[in-house]
Amino acid sequence: MGRVVNSHDLLQLAPGTLDFSDAPAWVAASLKRAPFVVVRRAMSVSGLIAVGIRGEIRSERFGSWLDPRYVERVVEPEALLANSKPSMTRAKLPTFALLQAIAPICNATGYIWGPTGSVGFELASGYPTVTQTSDLDLLMRAPDPLDRTTAKALFDTLSQAALDHSTRIDMQIQTLDGAFSLAEYAHPGARVMLRCADGPKLVADPWQTSQAA
Repeated sequence: MGRVVNSHDLLQLAPGTLDFSDAPAWVAASLKRAPFVVVRRAMSVSGLIAVGIRGEIRSERFGSWLDPRYVERVVEPEALLANSKPSMTRAKLPTFALLQAIAPICNATGYIWGPTGSVGFELASGYPTVTQTSDLDLLMRAPDPLDRTTAKALFDTLSQAALDHSTRIDMQIQTLDGAFSLAEYAHPGARVMLRCADGPKLVADPWQTSQAA
């Protein structure tokens, strides 16, 4: 694999080439059902990629390291919007319906964005992971500063849409250095937790990490 991967990218594993020998028993079955892992936010170690594996239930989460040679395909969150759709019956689930409803809102910001979490996993793998009570997790890439007034308006609009669909929404804003919660940033003057590869930092301005507390 010759390309750089980022947090929240989904990696499809090459068939029959990987064995997480230190993993819980459920991991092998999970990868057999859907051979996808998600890139974790961590520093690379010896050229390996930090990845997470998800099971059937929320408590089944396993972090490990992956040699890039085992990656068959990289799927970025934003690529899922144009290239993947749920089946007609699955599209009626609240989280998928919410994704369709907020697409014009997110597109209007001018930033690149896409689904992560269970929605992103199902769209990439085709395996049904979204449930009636799933949240909608999103990632928006913002290399340039987003002012707090705009952020508050976006947060309020997305929150109302989630309320209308009887579900919840969580948007992470990705800068060049890390990611933070839109919900935190929408409060004027509040510091936010910027999650970076080398650990979290409490900052006033996520685009100026030198202001870390």
